[in-house]
Amino acid sequence: MTMLSARPGVPGTTTFGSGGAEPYAAALENESAVLYLRHATGRAAATMDAGRWSAAADDTDVQLLAGAAGPVLDIGCGPGRMVRAALAQGLAATGVDVSPTAVRIAAESGLTVLERSVFSAMPGEGDWGTALLLDGNIGIGGDIVALLGRCAELISSDGAVLVEVHPEAERDHAFDGTLEDAQGRTSAVFPWAEVGIGPLRARAGDAGLRVVQDWKSDGRWFARLVRT
Repeated sequence: MTMLSARPGVPGTTTFGSGGAEPYAAALENESAVLYLRHATGRAAATMDAGRWSAAADDTDVQLLAGAAGPVLDIGCGPGRMVRAALAQGLAATGVDVSPTAVRIAAESGLTVLERSVFSAMPGEGDWGTALLLDGNIGIGGDIVALLGRCAELISSDGAVLVEVHPEAERDHAFDGTLEDAQGRTSAVFPWAEVGIGPLRARAGDAGLRVVQDWKSDGRWFARLVRT
């Protein structure tokens, strides 16, 4: 495990894909369909389909929301794919993202999205029915326990956190990363993490949560967590 350059909620923390040449913002503006998450040392970590974040929710996304309780908070919502999907199912939904570009795009399409860190003060703390951590967003801040603990504070006593975990069941890796697009635009270094279902189960208890269900769908792996 590498040392992280910053911690969740600390002012000045560089966030996913920000800084440098802003490849994340460029991708949201449809300038690149593919993004590469790399270790700060340059070693490849993952390839991301940025186009999917701006597209409509697919069947797996929609099924994920079946039975979810509102209101829904989508953490790291990007342009608002899951916020829109939740609204389509009759659920009150809000997104939160640190990217001004993502928030602007979502707002222009009529969605309610807050431009801030999830570690900042949030409306409805302790009253959210469902918190979403999808598309790798369990890695936000590079500290799994801190992020899950924050989610535990946000959801209601009978609420749930829906997490998309790494496809490798025992993956457990925190690192300093950068984001790069096909044009070679690179972000500043930011703290990130990847976790599979095994380590997630172990970490959840330290955050006041427990995994009550996990399942695979269309090559993706999800877990449902509730308060202990």
